[in-house]
Amino acid sequence: MKTLVLASGSAIRAQILRDAGVAFEADPAHVDEDEVKRAMRAAGATPREQADALAELKALHVSRRRPGFVLGADQMLAIEGETLDKPKDRAEARAHLQRLRGRTHQLICAAVAAVEGAPVWRCIETPTLRMRNFSDAFLEAYLDRIGEAATKSVGAYQLEGLGAQLFERVDGDYFSVLGLPLLPLLAFLREHGVVQA
Repeated sequence: MKTLVLASGSAIRAQILRDAGVAFEADPAHVDEDEVKRAMRAAGATPREQADALAELKALHVSRRRPGFVLGADQMLAIEGETLDKPKDRAEARAHLQRLRGRTHQLICAAVAAVEGAPVWRCIETPTLRMRNFSDAFLEAYLDRIGEAATKSVGAYQLEGLGAQLFERVDGDYFSVLGLPLLPLLAFLREHGVVQA
């Protein structure tokens, strides 16, 4: 079998691959995502373009020094023409959730595979999520319960856990909401002999 390298330190992306039985090595890219996003936003790039560019940058960065297939991924949250990043603290997590409450937003999930410093595959999925109009008391109790986890993902929620209680509807690929378009990725990996067909 050929090797797969995950160019990410994301615990949830690693868990998705492990749960699907995909053997891989994690080697985070350590790129300055904030600087890339600032430059792209200043140039008018869409959230989709930003997610795709960051996924590719991560894959290429690691692929230049690692053999095999290198997978980069990124996710952007878009609401009413604005992009929300991971909150820095509880106050910002609260502000994000207040902004999302009772509204619909998109999670753009991009994944790029690279070999020897060149992209060979990409996939972009855009699930649409609608948050319910929860109370302020629920919001505070939610933030109390998840603690620091609120700062680990865009939108300050993890759909795979307590964050499911924030939503009334999710349209699109569940794995992409979590951060990785797993089913298209598995098809690509099977096609190239990284996982068994």
